[in-house]
Amino acid sequence: MPTLSPNAGELLMQRIEQLAAISESEHGLTRRFATPEHRRANDLFADWMKQAGMSVQEDAIGNVTGRYEGTTDSAPCIMLGSHLDTVVMAGKYDGMLGVLCGLACVEHLAASGQRLSHAIEVIAFADEEGVRYHSTFLGSRAVTGEFDLSLLDRLDKDGISMRDALIAFGKNPEEIGAAARQPGDIAAYLEVHIEQGPVLEQQGLGVGVVTGIAGATRMMVTLTGEAGHAGTVPMTLRRDALVGAADCIAAIEKICTGPVDLVGTVGAIDAKPGAGNVIPGSVGFSIDIRAAEDETRNTAVEAVKDHIKSVCEKRHLAVDIDTVHDEPSEACDPALIEHISGAIASCQPRVLTLTSGAGHDVMVMSHLTAAGLIFVRCAGGISHNPAESITAEDAWLGATVMLQTVLSLADATAH
Repeated sequence: MPTLSPNAGELLMQRIEQLAAISESEHGLTRRFATPEHRRANDLFADWMKQAGMSVQEDAIGNVTGRYEGTTDSAPCIMLGSHLDTVVMAGKYDGMLGVLCGLACVEHLAASGQRLSHAIEVIAFADEEGVRYHSTFLGSRAVTGEFDLSLLDRLDKDGISMRDALIAFGKNPEEIGAAARQPGDIAAYLEVHIEQGPVLEQQGLGVGVVTGIAGATRMMVTLTGEAGHAGTVPMTLRRDALVGAADCIAAIEKICTGPVDLVGTVGAIDAKPGAGNVIPGSVGFSIDIRAAEDETRNTAVEAVKDHIKSVCEKRHLAVDIDTVHDEPSEACDPALIEHISGAIASCQPRVLTLTSGAGHDVMVMSHLTAAGLIFVRCAGGISHNPAESITAEDAWLGATVMLQTVLSLADATAH
């Protein structure tokens, strides 16, 4: 089976460094959806795709896509991709590795003058992380025709609506519907991503094939009590929203500890008015609950909601629970798993199958077409953290497995 050139891994790492330098912060990588930094990243990636001989376009949500034509105009494309947005204080490889592996595959084909029966499209999704507007997979949902237009009115922490952010980004939000693709347009979607866990490293393997992805529920909770003077309001008469939130957060940890694959996280909290000598009158916090089995996750979500309501009733607090994301678990396409497994078997001693506790665009794309996911080893399983790290050799391996999978898939569907 063909492999990428030996220097492809180093080129991948160099390009990752160039993208990682595009950040809202000087002290760590942060690149949120529809920001000036997102614009610069899109433009840089678009330039690389043009240099590879691809035609490039950007849709109304900000997905940037390059197309390398095939020999059969009527054949659906094979789509490769991931995302260019990041979390706050992110690692360099989450998302970026996937879009660059897709580009590396096209560059290999172009350098050898090879065209497949299928066109190859490489897509950099605009928003997978959901950091700015607390709604993940904006880019892939636009492609599958599942984008919720009501999200355009959602505000970020600075009071900027998604609609206004997109207009400032150079887009027309009214055209988002035109980003949707038809099921017959895409033969398969394939993604390379760092594992974000320690299993591959523990097994001494560079890559693995993902069989399924855990479902996730995200909620934003606001508890409202009454602000008051820290020295004059008796403890028995207080409606302290922060103490109520602390009770709820501790319960989330307890509820989500025990069942296999169930995890619960409170990652953000905002207490107001935020003064040391004032009883907090309002507290907002996030909740993220995930599990491989939807029944397990849904049971935990209901238990958490019930506990929050019980705490608020006891403490005389008002409560608002807004579910901002609710994604069921998804199985990867069995035929693609076989193609990926065959590619891995030609590159390393054995094939390891894994499930993903993290969400990926492949979950949404599976609603439209066959979708598959390749994991690449990352040091210590650390992710969503500046310490995130992979090697050039493993980057090369991930891209090579993607290339071999594409060739295998194209060959199988051409007959």
